[in-house]
Amino acid sequence: MSYILKGVRLNLKNFLWDYGERVPGYNVTVINEREARAASGILATLGMMVIFVGIGYNHVIVARVYLAFMFIDFTARMISPTYSPSLLLGKFMVRNQRPEYVGGLQKRFSWTLGWLISLPMMQWFVLHWDITFYKVLVCILCLTLMTLESAFSICVGCMIYKWITKKDPEHCPGGKCEIKIKEPIQRFNPIQATIAIVTFVSLLVGIYLFLAKTESKTFFGEFLHELVLTQQQLDAEEEAKMAKEFGEDAEDEEDW
Repeated sequence: MSYILKGVRLNLKNFLWDYGERVPGYNVTVINEREARAASGILATLGMMVIFVGIGYNHVIVARVYLAFMFIDFTARMISPTYSPSLLLGKFMVRNQRPEYVGGLQKRFSWTLGWLISLPMMQWFVLHWDITFYKVLVCILCLTLMTLESAFSICVGCMIYKWITKKDPEHCPGGKCEIKIKEPIQRFNPIQATIAIVTFVSLLVGIYLFLAKTESKTFFGEFLHELVLTQQQLDAEEEAKMAKEFGEDAEDEEDW
């Protein structure tokens, strides 16, 4: 009996702490970061397509299938990365690229957070379609995190893992844990910094003007429209709308 219990403890310990693959030269289990980024890019792209299909065709079945798939995928990742559908697709797409190994435990923690985000979405949108603005924000948060990982190799869950464990994780994406001094190519000269700042500010101004000046056709857009305006601007907008309606009514009476 003691041998059985010892074996169970050993298997449980291996399950908890040996997440990923053993690769010669690495003292911890690792994940191929290229596969992880490709998988995040696949899920983020599919998520964007689901949004466009939902808006363009007013269908919810595509969103339900996608969210169910994402929940299953994160469940598989949380247990083991070996048979995650999106990771396998990512593995195929980057099969001819040199692997970039990162620590497995921080990735598992990050993907567990992804599973926790996808869990309520199963209840809200798959089992019972009950859409609200704040529930949509959760979906946008999930897409944002996946985009950060795929496009910029920024793993927010890994950062949270570091903050909770109070120790530096090993083998971070892009060698972030090891790099202390930036290479010359990573630094900004004054012209580059100016272009980057102007571009970023222009994007923010463009988004603000679009949300503030464009008439919304959905409840989500209406919420964002009200979010970026002050109360005075909203009052002035309401007064202008009432004046316009009053003017149209006056014209109708004159026509009679």
